[in-house]
Amino acid sequence: MEMTFGGTPVTLQGQVKEKGDEAPDFKAINTELELVSLSDFEDSDFIVLTTVPSIDTGTCDYMTKRFNKDLAEMEDVTVITISNDLPFAQKRWCANEGMENIHIFSDHRDLDFAEKYGTLMKEVRLQARTVFVLDKSRAIIHAEYVQEASEHPDYEAVKEILERKRQ
Repeated sequence: MEMTFGGTPVTLQGQVKEKGDEAPDFKAINTELELVSLSDFEDSDFIVLTTVPSIDTGTCDYMTKRFNKDLAEMEDVTVITISNDLPFAQKRWCANEGMENIHIFSDHRDLDFAEKYGTLMKEVRLQARTVFVLDKSRAIIHAEYVQEASEHPDYEAVKEILERKRQ
């Protein structure tokens, strides 16, 4: 899979996931410096996992806010955002943006998520821009790796998939 960061080709490292794959459990760090995992969300019917290169950039900021706001009315959907930003930076961003009740996790220490989902842009050690939608059995029902890291994902496709699967 070809991917670029600022127009420059980058290498994706880890196990790239596709629709139909089982979503592997992962470990990451929350803004309180606690270890969290996908299995902590076993009560959620659907999970939208997003990765962003850095929460402090315009596209990443917009993407995180949009997914959290667009899907907020869907009570059976949990949105999780992962980046390699330090938890302190993520916590500051959440406070500055009034996004206190979102799930934002850092993969900076172990790159566990990146390795298991194939989201590490090796040359810059940042997460690629991706979106995964998981069903209750934790099968991946939608996987999108955005080809250019500065571009947006297909927001409407995610919402449509969730609306259709939730019926």
